[in-house]
Order: sequence, then structure tokens, then C-alpha cells
Amino acid sequence: MTTLFTNIQQLVGVHKTTELLRGKALAHLPMIEDAFLLIQDGLIAAFGHMHELDIVVPRQPINTINVSGTMVLPAWCDSHTHLLFSKSREAEFVDKLKGKTYAEIAANGGGILNSANVLANTSESVLYELGMERLAEVAKMGTGAIEIKSGYGLSVEAEIKMLRVIKQLQQNSDLIIKSTFLGAHAFPIAFKDDHEGYINSIIEEMLPVIAEEKLADYVDVFCENGFFSVREMQRIVAAAKGFGLAPKLHVNQLSSMGALQAGIDLGAVSLDHLESM
Repeated sequence: MTTLFTNIQQLVGVHKTTELLRGKALAHLPMIEDAFLLIQDGLIAAFGHMHELDIVVPRQPINTINVSGTMVLPAWCDSHTHLLFSKSREAEFVDKLKGKTYAEIAANGGGILNSANVLANTSESVLYELGMERLAEVAKMGTGAIEIKSGYGLSVEAEIKMLRVIKQLQQNSDLIIKSTFLGAHAFPIAFKDDHEGYINSIIEEMLPVIAEEKLADYVDVFCENGFFSVREMQRIVAAAKGFGLAPKLHVNQLSSMGALQAGIDLGAVSLDHLESM
């Protein structure tokens, strides 16, 4: 399918290079005023000033859209979201205002464990509807590609449920969606003193189903004091890579414990939450 957008007031992000931009280069945002944009089979085929249109696109497609007075710019790529949740946790802000830390709230059953408790009793159909509504919201704000993590399940049944819903969203949303398995987000209360038991559940029960049903693109681990250790992260990632999942890891959110270097050594495609460094 070919679509031509004409009379664009400002076409933003028209970089002349296809190389990855870094550092100061990101501060430069070139644009063309009074522009056209040609899309063929979902890819940009040509763009330029309107006065160049007949030269660049001599045979104009039937599907031509006049977007006079509008700005056209690249969509956002949101590489870290927890879009699937059953209920927000704004009540925990009271604890934060009283001085409690993220780790203290989590240790008392709040945070991730709070979300997991609610999600366990939420059906796939309800989660799917919530997910589609939120995807529509972020799309209106300019997001075109998004990663969605599991991690609010923390049991075989609930984690698989989340990932199956994400797969449905991938199939039915116009957005580009990547799925990340974050079963190692926190230790469930039942495994508070049995880390080995929960890690075995991730490796022996969750990962085989995820691989068989093709439910995830990546694996994530929350490597932090009070959550998963570096050694535990390494073990989970090694098992997940055996099932074809590339690591995208939570490290250095609350402390520096060697997780950054371990993530690099594991070949992680991204290392999130580096702001504490």
C-alpha cells in the first residue's frame, strides 16, 4: 500500500544520516516546512518540499492525504513499561511521604507484591481490555512502539496469563509491541525464605511454556538488594538465553552491587534504572 501525505506544515526529524545518533547529535532536530511524505508498505519511501513533489513522485498514488496545517514527527519508542496492571498504587505515596523507602514498602507487602496480589484475581479478558485502553492512550500521545513487561504475576499461572495477554495485544494493536518476561521481579511471599524454590519454578515451569507458546522476546531480572542477587540474575538469564530470550535487566536502581558489570558480561541489550550511579 502506498500513501502520500501532502502540505505538511512541518516534517520533523529529517536527518540526512541513517547512523545511530548519540550525545550532542540528539539535540539537533532538523525539519522541513511545507513538506510531503511518501509511505510504501509501511516504510518511508521519500520526503521533501512540496515544490519538489512532482519531480520526486511523478506518479502520485491514489491514496493521497492532505494534512495541511499539521506537524508530522517520528513516533516515540517506549522501551520500558509495566502497562499491564489491575490497580494503581497511589495509596503507597502516603508511606513515601512519611519517609518510607521503596525497599521498606516492598518488604511490608507493598509495591510489586501489592500489584501481584490484585492481578492474580483479574481475568485475562479484563487485563486485555485494560491493556487495549492504555495502548490507545499512549498512541494518542505519540507512542508507536512499546515494550510491555510481565512481573506482576509472580506465579506460574499469573505470569503466563500476563504474557498471553501481551501476545493478544501484539496481535490486535497497531503499535509495535515487544514482550518481556519479568517473573524475577520480586520473590512472592510464599517463597520469601525459599529463593531457590522460586528460581526453580521460573526455570523449570515458566520458561518452557513461554518458549513453547512464543510468549516473550526478552527476559528481565530485578537485580537489587532485597530482590535478586547478581548470582541469581546470572542463573536465570543463562537459562532464559537457552530458550532464545535476550536479557533486558533492572540494575542499580537502589544501590550498586556489581549488577551493571554482570549485565554487560551477560550481553544485555539494555540496562535500566542506572540513575542511582
